[in-house]
Amino acid sequence: MGSPGGIDKVRAIFERAVMNVGLHMTKGQTLWEAYREFENAILSTVQPPPGRIPSHEEQELLNTQLERIHTLFRRQLAVPLMDMEATFAEYEEWSENGVSETVMHQYKNALQQMEKRKAFEEPLLVAEPPKLAEYQAYIDYELKEGDPARIQIIFERALAENCLVPDMWAKYTTYLDRQLKIKDLVLSTHDRAVRNCPWTMGLWKSYLLALERHGSDHQTVSDIFEKALNAGFIQATDYVEIWQAYLDYLRRRVDFSKESSKELEELRGAFSRSLDYMKQDVEERFGESGDPSCIIMQIWARIEALHCKNMQKARELWDSIMTKGNAKYANMWLEYYNLERSYGDALHCRKALHRAVQCTSDYPEHVCEVLLTFERVEGSLEDWDAAVQKTETRLNRVNEQRAKVAEKEASQVRQEEERAEQRRRAKADKKAQKKTQKGILTGEKRRAEQDDYHDEWNEDSEQAPKRHRGNGDPTIEEYMETETGLFGKSAPPGYKPAPPGAKAAQQGATAAAHRQKDDKPELRNDNSSVFISNLSYTLEEPEAKLRTLFETCGPIKQIRPVFSNKGSFKGYGYVQFESTVSVSEALKLDRREVAGRPMFVSPCVDKNKNPDFKVFKYNTSMEKHKIFISGLPFSCTKEQLEEICKNHGTIREVRLVTYRSGKPKGLAYVEFADETQASQAVLKMDGMDVEGNKISVAISNPPRRNMMENPGSSRPMMDMMPRQVHGARGRGRTQLALLPRSLNRQSGTANKVENGTAAQPTPATAGSAANAAGDTKPLSNSDFARMLLNK
Repeated sequence: MGSPGGIDKVRAIFERAVMNVGLHMTKGQTLWEAYREFENAILSTVQPPPGRIPSHEEQELLNTQLERIHTLFRRQLAVPLMDMEATFAEYEEWSENGVSETVMHQYKNALQQMEKRKAFEEPLLVAEPPKLAEYQAYIDYELKEGDPARIQIIFERALAENCLVPDMWAKYTTYLDRQLKIKDLVLSTHDRAVRNCPWTMGLWKSYLLALERHGSDHQTVSDIFEKALNAGFIQATDYVEIWQAYLDYLRRRVDFSKESSKELEELRGAFSRSLDYMKQDVEERFGESGDPSCIIMQIWARIEALHCKNMQKARELWDSIMTKGNAKYANMWLEYYNLERSYGDALHCRKALHRAVQCTSDYPEHVCEVLLTFERVEGSLEDWDAAVQKTETRLNRVNEQRAKVAEKEASQVRQEEERAEQRRRAKADKKAQKKTQKGILTGEKRRAEQDDYHDEWNEDSEQAPKRHRGNGDPTIEEYMETETGLFGKSAPPGYKPAPPGAKAAQQGATAAAHRQKDDKPELRNDNSSVFISNLSYTLEEPEAKLRTLFETCGPIKQIRPVFSNKGSFKGYGYVQFESTVSVSEALKLDRREVAGRPMFVSPCVDKNKNPDFKVFKYNTSMEKHKIFISGLPFSCTKEQLEEICKNHGTIREVRLVTYRSGKPKGLAYVEFADETQASQAVLKMDGMDVEGNKISVAISNPPRRNMMENPGSSRPMMDMMPRQVHGARGRGRTQLALLPRSLNRQSGTANKVENGTAAQPTPATAGSAANAAGDTKPLSNSDFARMLLNK
């Protein structure tokens, strides 16, 4: 500033600064204030000392400086900047004559623009770099508004933090090429783009076009092209495209009205160099030429034929194209044929089509049709006969080849089916072998325990009570047989135990007789019955209790609670109504609390006849209108949870997840009216403190249920295997069982109900009852007989 002309140089720097970044909404104000501070400092040097009247020259200099400051204030207030209200207040205080209407109008207009852009500026202030999405939204808005200065400043701001994003440079340069078209600005931006992202072929291609568009000299364009070749593109096709762009530029320089010129020779030399470059440099680097269809050679051939009238050179180029593996493609031959039709003669057209019929393998019918059409228009009778014979011979050969290929494929399919059948047979044989080995082991165990079985003849004097099968066939009644059969507590004189197979057959016949009896319409009707489960074993007078609960649903025909051998209630039973209309009313009592436990009510369905029937009544896929809450205190009630959630939307249903015993799990599902309300609830409630517990809230996405109880399963003991217990949100990631199978003890405890499942009836076998009681006594023959009959 102290040097001669220094003040003017500083002013010029400030003007360049406000021209480039003065529109920056968040940082531009700092620059304007610095500019005004600079001018105020000059004002303090030209003001006369207090008490002295300034001379005429000093007064003019003072007025000039004051006008500069006024102008800066007016220019700044016309630009939408953050915190511009403070600038306006400062100007009101500084100005002796007040604020003019023009300045006030400009200020209000700028204030409105600032309010519109604040919605884009505020996300930029809080977002983490590189803020690409926020800048993209801001750019789209400014492009819609159409102010070139503001579009330029937002692009520059975005590129300052995203200088390695090629798409951002491409969008900016495209806007400059199509809208501003200022040579220095456009070319300098293109140069910055390729300097920051040299690996992007599209930026180099745009740069070459911009140089040609703005009339740059040939040497400059050639130098930029050479830099592009050395930029290191990431794929072979990029080199093909950059060569095409450069060759197009050279072709536009040629004056084809002259037979020979320097530019034409340079164009032909560039074509030859491009082919060598593709063959040597590109193919060695990428393992491919990047131009399998020989696009560059096709363009060269068309230029020679169209502009240079040199069909001989064009034919040589097409011969080279066909020798590079393109002779089998119909479209390549048709392209050459069209070139001959346009610039050649009929003789060469006929030769091209005959060669095409002989060589084409992808669409030979199409090429044959083109040849016949050509001969209809151009050829003689001899030419037509030759074409027909040629096409028929070729098509017959093609059909034979296709038949051989089809036969080969069919043979491969048959071989694959045979291998698959062999694998299925081997698998079936392996399973049969395992079953045989298991039967042998069971027989050995029975013989080893023969003495124990003889002691059982005198244990019971009464006939075994009737028992219901609970797994899928809740209405079948059968007598529980023991070793005494139907003879009472002791065997008749001379009785000898029958072989295991004969006994199983006898028990099966007995069960079949009872099943036939129980299938009578007057005894059972699944359509008008419901299955009741999860009741307390200690429930007193279960029949009377169930009648009291369900008599409001409709007239009851019969109630069948299921009891064990010792006469104790087993916690489940059946209610049969007079009409099927009562079933829907009864199902509404599902989860009703009875003696401190939730009572499960489900349709009475024979799963042997309906293996695909699913009892689980809740959705197992993502439910965007429903939230899942975990970590709730066990004391939280449905009403308390509804009170917490109702502030976030309209609640349709609140469901607390409990164990079979009725005790809460600390989990819940809350269904809202729509997805938006559920999303807002997740955002507001996740991490909330409820009675000292920090809850977790997410959109409901229950794990998939694997229904292992399929009656058609090939695993005979699956009914007695306990379902694997997982966490509240599904299996672990690996889904691997690390416990050895020899240590995996069976458990007959009731299956846990996850995410609101309705309990499924479980076969009440002797083995499961023993395990449930914690008894480790070995199973007897009668136990295994019951298990076999149940299966």
